[in-house]
Amino acid sequence: MAIIKKSTKAASVNPLKMSPPLGACYAFLGMKNCMPVMHGSQGCASLGLVLLVRHFREAIPLQTTAMNEVTSILGGQENIEQAILNIRQRARPDLIAICSTGLTETRGDDVSGHLKLIRQEHPELADTTIIHVSTPDYIGAFQDGWANAVLALIQECTHRSELKKARQVNVLAGCHLTPADIEEIREIIESFGLNPIILPDLSGSLDGHMSDEFSATTMGGTSLSEVAAMGESTVTLVIGEQMYACAIELEMRTGVPYVMFDRLTGLGPNDRFLAYLAQLSSMPVPAKYRRQRSQLQDAMLDAHFFFGGKRVAIAAEPDLLWSLSMLLTEMGSTIECAISTTNSPVLDRVPAEQVLLGDLEDLERGAKECDLMITHSHGRQAAERLGIPFHRAGLPMFDRLGAAHQLSVGYLGTRTLIFSVGNLFLANGHAVHPAPTSLTEASAPALAEMS
Repeated sequence: MAIIKKSTKAASVNPLKMSPPLGACYAFLGMKNCMPVMHGSQGCASLGLVLLVRHFREAIPLQTTAMNEVTSILGGQENIEQAILNIRQRARPDLIAICSTGLTETRGDDVSGHLKLIRQEHPELADTTIIHVSTPDYIGAFQDGWANAVLALIQECTHRSELKKARQVNVLAGCHLTPADIEEIREIIESFGLNPIILPDLSGSLDGHMSDEFSATTMGGTSLSEVAAMGESTVTLVIGEQMYACAIELEMRTGVPYVMFDRLTGLGPNDRFLAYLAQLSSMPVPAKYRRQRSQLQDAMLDAHFFFGGKRVAIAAEPDLLWSLSMLLTEMGSTIECAISTTNSPVLDRVPAEQVLLGDLEDLERGAKECDLMITHSHGRQAAERLGIPFHRAGLPMFDRLGAAHQLSVGYLGTRTLIFSVGNLFLANGHAVHPAPTSLTEASAPALAEMS
């Protein structure tokens, strides 16, 4: 069990953490015909917009209430009202999502009260869903903002239903999943004859597709009608610890039970995932995935000589840190330095002596004797200074193409990740060490169920 420590430095140097408002806006980008709005200064939205545009290399719909010195003191109702009316007139979204920032949270803006008054004064807004999410910058991190946004969607849009659709399932997806990851999860579930409703669904809106029509709002994603229909599902599949509170809320509101999958990277976790889907659907595991499983086993066998004995430093959001660290240790590496952004129950299980809630300066100090560094693109200078290989993971990734298409879930994604990291080890001279544990230990628990 890892010891969780918090950095005691007076200031963050080369920050790892990104803000909860940005995490919330990112979640709303997975909703169809939605316009996320940051309730704060123009600078708050501009910084987040730059990060997302550089990461996805796409136009990102994101607006701001443009608070200034005067409105920050007197209150932001007028700014919120003007922003909502302008957005509705110009973009005609189905959903306007207002995410607070540290500026307005410190002032104590009663956004929910403002929205009630605005709706009373403007009945023409009746056809537009408006959701407010409290996401102060000084509490939590990126994945907390994402989770708060999903929680707000569940509280606002879901309800209990007597009608149940036998083959419909909900999927609560964490922010550590890329659009490619979500698309792979969808394909796996659909291969069992099941119909998934994914919340949020970035694979429909940020997968880098070309559209024949311009839209000022999000193109693709989960519709509000689909969210409303989540109460008709038979089960909720929860991908990532950050979605735990959302799963409980959804079960309380709709009566739909949930099943947790803390990661879908690695052989064992995918064995359990596919075995559960086979049991749920009363269908055998498709031959395609049996073949992919065999290919993953061969990849692990080929690669474990280059992973064995390697020391790795990782800095990432908790769920991504958990997924990566577990795969690396299953392949025979050790986690010498683990840095994260916010506390999470999953950090206690990270296979390292301690997990530090810190920044990229802490990562650089801890990685001096390591063979590999893993974090987002802001860690590239530290890896260059230390002269060690660098694998990019997480958001933002602005110095490489294809960030949205990086795949690390399922048998296919795990194999792809193993080859990507293994090639970094292979390209840098080293002695070959077999993994200290046998590959059969990583296989096993659900293999009998799949057979």
